[in-house]
Amino acid sequence: MIGETGSGKTLLAKTIARMLNVPFAIADATVFTEAGYVGEDVESILSRLLQAADYNVELAQKGIVFIDEIDKIGRKSDNPSITRDVSGEGVQQAMLKLLEGAEVLVPPQGGRKHPDQKMVKINTQNILFICGGAFEGIDKVIARRIQSSSIGFKTNTEHNALEKDALIQYVNSMDLRSYGLIPELLGRLPIVTYLKSLDKSALKKILTEPKNALIKQYKRLFEYENIHLEVTDEALDYIVDKAVEFKLGGRGLRSICELVMTDAMYEMPGKKGQQEFILNEEYAREKIEKSKYAYLKVA
Repeated sequence: MIGETGSGKTLLAKTIARMLNVPFAIADATVFTEAGYVGEDVESILSRLLQAADYNVELAQKGIVFIDEIDKIGRKSDNPSITRDVSGEGVQQAMLKLLEGAEVLVPPQGGRKHPDQKMVKINTQNILFICGGAFEGIDKVIARRIQSSSIGFKTNTEHNALEKDALIQYVNSMDLRSYGLIPELLGRLPIVTYLKSLDKSALKKILTEPKNALIKQYKRLFEYENIHLEVTDEALDYIVDKAVEFKLGGRGLRSICELVMTDAMYEMPGKKGQQEFILNEEYAREKIEKSKYAYLKVA
């Protein structure tokens, strides 16, 4: 799964596991190294899955593993080097046996801290492995392949109209290979898909609709102080516009809301007779423009 930061890759995998009611483990690819080097071995992915399944091997063998930041273990260069690429290509090679389905001996407590522990045998054949990453700059690789320049003067205007989101739909294994993933690994990950970055309507829904939506959380916090919070539609649109501008995805909403609300959350409970707080666009704009956040804007 390829998608920008904050586009919901991890949440999607978590939700699938919850709906199927199977054990789920998230592993971060950046901590892994080849066996024998400082860092975690790839087998520790299965240790986490075993722990999530409450050490029920039968259940763990039908679980879902989400390997995040897979783009960070890309091969550093195509040229063979004297030094070993212990956290890049070496990790990809170590993952091969896990992904294709093999019987792996797993330390139940994880890691090398308990060398005397009894190993547990896990068959990975029916474990669903999902790999995700942001793959920053892959749009340029795709643009080169479909012969449209992503920058410059002599560009085909029709092709150049393809923005990053539009380009990412043409992603295939060849693009990932040029990004540094080895062909053997890509062969074991047969489905390559993408997540579009969240648009304004999706971000607005995140703010207001889910059971634990941000605006609902803030309303509850103000209720503890007997203050009724009302957020206008224009203020919501402004917060969403800022999240799109700073390119932080769904995660960016929290930091922007915090910036807008913090002063009110601390000052209002001390004011006598304050029963209602209406957050409008003017107030939100004033708080954001006064802050250093305005300088974070992506050029």
